[in-house]
Amino acid sequence: MNLSLKGKYALVCGGSKGIGLATAIELSKQGCNVTLLARHAHDLGDALKILVKKDNQVHRFIAVDQSNPEEVARRFSMIPHGFHILVLNSGGPGAGRAIDSVMTDFKTAFNSLLLSSHVIVRHSYKYMKEAGYGRIINIISIGLKEPIAGLGVSNTIRGAVGNWAKTLAAELGPDGITVNNILPGYTMTDRMSNLMSQRAKERGVEVEEVIQSYIEQIPLRRLAMPGEIGNVVTFLASPAAGYINGVNLPVDGGYLKSL
Repeated sequence: MNLSLKGKYALVCGGSKGIGLATAIELSKQGCNVTLLARHAHDLGDALKILVKKDNQVHRFIAVDQSNPEEVARRFSMIPHGFHILVLNSGGPGAGRAIDSVMTDFKTAFNSLLLSSHVIVRHSYKYMKEAGYGRIINIISIGLKEPIAGLGVSNTIRGAVGNWAKTLAAELGPDGITVNNILPGYTMTDRMSNLMSQRAKERGVEVEEVIQSYIEQIPLRRLAMPGEIGNVVTFLASPAAGYINGVNLPVDGGYLKSL
């Protein structure tokens, strides 16, 4: 099985922590040159130090806020080269019911999760086409298949991202570019910890009780670790996954009840 990414260039959004950083580490282990993208330069600098670096690998970072697609477009217009691999990942919208959310909540999420991603894809499309190798991997959510209670904005915007990706899979496939979505289940990240703390406060219980309530819904009886998502991303980014295109792949320990 050919998993080598030596000589390939990858951009990992949300790369300073959580699933993004775990993915970047796994990509670097396969010889990939990784560029991390997130808001804060200090966090990105710390993350860069963790990546595997050998055989002349070069790792970089871009500090930009994905909620501002115009700024993302400006920054990428200054980058002369594209990337073979795009891992499109961003912090999810805050918790809350859809009916209680205001227009700004939806606009901010749409900017971060879809418009900035589209800007980034357009930047690398010709580069991928000329290279004859392209992997676009969206980190979405199990909410794409089964809406999650209390994540109204996320459920809504993730659906738009899923259909955008499916459309691109058909459009870009003839150019040797695959587009796939990974749907992580409950994963131990800072975002998940914050959501659990919020749920515990709302219910008037300890955080540990909330965690246990999640675990009991998962057939494997545990939460995922970020690296387990990163492993799947790395496989989809590799030559071995060259015939996988346009899929929504749950990595959820069996949580989803739907096929």
